[in-house]
This record gives sequence, C-alpha cells and structure tokens, in this order.
Amino acid sequence: MKFFADTAEIDEIAELNALGMVDGVTTNPSLIMKSGRDIIEVTREIAAMIDGPVSAEVVATDADTMLTEGRKLAAIAPNIAIKVPLTWDGLKACKRLTGEGHMVNVTLCFSANQALLAAKAGATFISPFIGRLDDINIDGMELIADIRTIYDNYGLETQILAASIRSANHMKEAALIGADVATAPPSVIRKMADHVLTDKGLEGFLKDWEKTGQTIS
Repeated sequence: MKFFADTAEIDEIAELNALGMVDGVTTNPSLIMKSGRDIIEVTREIAAMIDGPVSAEVVATDADTMLTEGRKLAAIAPNIAIKVPLTWDGLKACKRLTGEGHMVNVTLCFSANQALLAAKAGATFISPFIGRLDDINIDGMELIADIRTIYDNYGLETQILAASIRSANHMKEAALIGADVATAPPSVIRKMADHVLTDKGLEGFLKDWEKTGQTIS
C-alpha cells in the first residue's frame, strides 16, 4: 500500500520523504489555510520535492470553472493530481480532465455507488472518507471493502485512496482490505511505529546495558 502524506507542511513532508515513507501528497483548501501559504507556491514546492502524485484541489462547484482551475493547477508540475468533488459537475470535470491526460483525484466519496461513477468517469484516484463515516456511526472500512470488491469484479483501474484516516489502526485495516493508497497526517504515519512492548523492551535493554559499564564508540 502506498503512503500519501495529507498535509501542506513542507518540513513534515521532507522528513517522511527522507525515510522513504511518502509516495505522494494530498492537500485540500483546509490544509492550505492551515499552512498559511499561497496555494500555487506551496504546491509547486511540494511537487518539486516528491516524485509521486501531489493532489491539489479545485474550489469551484460548476464543471466549467473546475476545468479552468484544474488546468491552472495541473500546469504547476507534471505530477499534479487535480482534486474534484464527487458531484455531478465534478464527474463532468473529471471526464474532461482525464481525457486531456491529467491525473484526477475524485474526493469526498461516501458510497460505493459514487465510487463506481468516479471510475466510469476515468478517475485516477477515488478518495473514500473513512473517519467522517465513522463519525456518524457508519463503518468507513466497509466502504473501502465494498469499493475493492466492485473494482476487482470489473477490472476497474481507479486506485482506492483511503482518506480521512484518524489512526494507525485505520492504516492497518486499509492495508488488509487492499486499498491502493492511504493518505494520512504525518502524525498518524509516525504513530505506526509505536508499541508499548517495544518501549518496554528497549527500557529493559538499556537498564541492563548500563549495568555492564560498557560503551560503544
């Protein structure tokens, strides 16, 4: 499973990239706002750092303006994936943009029917929002499983990009189900390394080592 960093913070992306822990980046208007950066400037900087896809989101709600914004975002760098919302206008824009050779990430997906429509429209990525479904007491992972089954049934090539990930457990479950990609905040990716028994074991080793009076140098 590929890891995308869900952030517009350059330092966090750079740290993960240096460790080989990031295969792409996703941004959205909220993350751009949080970064305090100009969208074109920060997207260009991220795209230059990362070899994989960098999702940049349109803010228009009608298809024609989505196309205008999407083309402007795509012009930033060859590895830009244009994010459009899963609305009827978003699907129209997706079809046109993919027809022009651009990567398109269809976002805000909350049902298998929506995911099927996005694949038919030629989406490169479909972004089902796990955490937001969990918030309303619907199992977000069931949606990932449903989409995986439908796509596999018909050989659909759209990649499942598990989004709105809130925990390391979400990452594990997405990988077990077979999501192609999971996008998560850098803090969640780092959290995957944590385990209480690792901490306990290291503490024991260090105490025993101290008793030997030795050094490694």
